[in-house]
Amino acid sequence: MPDQQGSLRTCEKGHTYREKSDCPACPVCEQERKPTDGFMSLLATPVRRALKHEGIATLQQLSAYTEKATLKLHGIGPSSMPKLRQALAEEE
Repeated sequence: MPDQQGSLRTCEKGHTYREKSDCPACPVCEQERKPTDGFMSLLATPVRRALKHEGIATLQQLSAYTEKATLKLHGIGPSSMPKLRQALAEEE
C-alpha cells in the first residue's frame, strides 16, 4: 500500500526499494548500470534513459540533434543541457 515514502517494491534481481511513482526502474539496478566513464557517466539516470531510448550512445550521435530536439526527449530538461553542451564542446 502506498504511503508518504512510496510503495514497497522488489525488482527482478531481488532488490527492495520504495517508489512514489509508477516508474518501474529499480534505483539499485540503475546505479549498477551507470557508466563509469565517458559523457554518459556525467548524466542523471533519466537523461541516460532518454538518450538510450532514442538510440543515442555517442557524442557523435548526439551532435546530430538540435538543442530544441534534445529538449523534447522525455527525461531531458533545461538543467541537463549544460552538461550535454560541455561534453559536446570538449569533443570538438
